[in-house]
Amino acid sequence: MTHFFKLIRIQNLLIVAATQYLMRFAIIQPILSVYNYQTAEGEFKFVLQMSELDFFILVFATVCLTAAGYVINDYFDTKTDSLNRPKKVVVGRKISRRSAMALHIVLNAIGVIGGFYASWKVGHPKFGFIFVLAAGILWYYSTTYKRQFLVGNVIVALLTAMVPLMVILFEMPVLNKAYSDFLLANDLTFNAIFNWVLAFSFFAFVTTLLREIVKDVEDFEGDSAYGRNTLPIVMGVFYTKITVLVITVGTLAGLTYIYYNYLRGYNLVFWYFIIGVILPFILLIIKLILAKDKKDYRIASGLIKIIMLLGILFSLVAAYIYMYKY
Repeated sequence: MTHFFKLIRIQNLLIVAATQYLMRFAIIQPILSVYNYQTAEGEFKFVLQMSELDFFILVFATVCLTAAGYVINDYFDTKTDSLNRPKKVVVGRKISRRSAMALHIVLNAIGVIGGFYASWKVGHPKFGFIFVLAAGILWYYSTTYKRQFLVGNVIVALLTAMVPLMVILFEMPVLNKAYSDFLLANDLTFNAIFNWVLAFSFFAFVTTLLREIVKDVEDFEGDSAYGRNTLPIVMGVFYTKITVLVITVGTLAGLTYIYYNYLRGYNLVFWYFIIGVILPFILLIIKLILAKDKKDYRIASGLIKIIMLLGILFSLVAAYIYMYKY
């Protein structure tokens, strides 16, 4: 069982599930409470429209597709992983290649079926094809795209960005349908929900892109031996490091701009921004500047993962703003 959990990256799957639940309960639900209003009969409350069961199925489908992606990636990466991280190779050693492929098929099937079910429940069956497309992209990423210059990095970043976006993609149609009359009568929209989730999605995209590039530097030896055209192989480690530093500094500058223009005035936000955003990014920049060997880039990759987690947890701060300040 330990090898199974290692193969599907159970810790990453828990983060995927937590991200979607945080978008639902720490972003969408608190913002909806702002729209509540008093009537002669009492308070009229805006509530989430997807049932807990339907939302769970959506999250479970997303998790299954993600797990399937990890399995098929390890299936095709056995040779390079034997050079880059030999102690972590599971497929072909702890779990047979036949079993890994069977697991990939089962996880994809569950994910696609769950996706179509959730799509049908919100009245948009065509959304189910997103899960089919994601499964196909993950297959071709493992077999082709990850060997191409930057293509694989961008694809992984885009798919990661879709994790929070899936929540509003499925919840917003039923919310708009349920409350359309009120929104039209009062000239209101749910744009605040969209903007918040989009911000988390963009943060996920940028930090994932950074981590994928840093991991490519870490895996330089194995990728080079098997003819992959990753960024450090094409541009060299030095210029790749410069690229990562530019993206990192640009991301930090963008987050500072957002804080200064939209989030000032809350003590909790200020301290979380300093401790949970500024400090980790500064540590990352220092680590990247001083990085010389594989171990240094592995630490930098781990630090980016922590930054990603801290970014997701900022949703709890957003919930605090809407629940206690409005």
